[in-house]
Amino acid sequence: MKLGLGIFVLLVGIGGFCQAAPHPIVAAESGFLLGTSDSGKWTPFEKAKTAVKGGETYRLYNLTGSLGTAKGGKPESAGEPCPDMLVIPLTPKPKAGAIGVAGTWNALPRIPQSAATTQPVYLKAAGEFLGAQGIRNPRVRITQILRIDLEGDGEEEVLISATNYFTKGDDIPTGTVAGSYSCVMLRRVVAGKVQTQLLSGDFYPTAKTFNAPYRHRISAVLDLDGDGKMEVIVHSAYYEGDATTVFRCTGRKPEQLLSVGCGA
Repeated sequence: MKLGLGIFVLLVGIGGFCQAAPHPIVAAESGFLLGTSDSGKWTPFEKAKTAVKGGETYRLYNLTGSLGTAKGGKPESAGEPCPDMLVIPLTPKPKAGAIGVAGTWNALPRIPQSAATTQPVYLKAAGEFLGAQGIRNPRVRITQILRIDLEGDGEEEVLISATNYFTKGDDIPTGTVAGSYSCVMLRRVVAGKVQTQLLSGDFYPTAKTFNAPYRHRISAVLDLDGDGKMEVIVHSAYYEGDATTVFRCTGRKPEQLLSVGCGA
């Protein structure tokens, strides 16, 4: 039996074989549009703004769970000091640290598990990695260790955040003393060998008087395109601004997919 074109298109749509629309992704606390994901294609916010019509429903997540949903508006300028950045107004306004994705799938199929930051094996690995970045005799200070199966293959990877600016608590200085650093690392097996790889980081073997260093932390680990594999979202902040960056960690080397930031 032959089908008319209209009936065929309808059946294809019902069967789910037609290409999905781009899915906007928002750094929900700031409202910044990161970009869109679409069947493995990642489009940065500058080129993705025309795909965001307003009225999308965003599923909101933090590091450990779902925060419900919010309705998004049309992209608009963030204004000064970053007029080129785009903001998506969200109602209701999300809680701190949230990431929003306008998709129908569960973007948190596996929840990262926190581990003790004083484990000798990771202190040693971080120290060796910092030494390779030029930090002599590093004073290792790990702030996060997360275990998570990024690829859904049953094998866990380890994400490590480490920061030492020799300040009180989490204060971010305007300058750095020698040996300062902040970074996010991925520790995993690649080609049969355990490797420690850099996602995002700043390293200061020598002192700097005014370099506005960033503090890097993992804010979420989510499946942002619905393929069952999880991306790592890093939040980077300095004394008067911040940035959010999405990394894919399923290849031999981590790959930056999307990034937005604003500061004075």
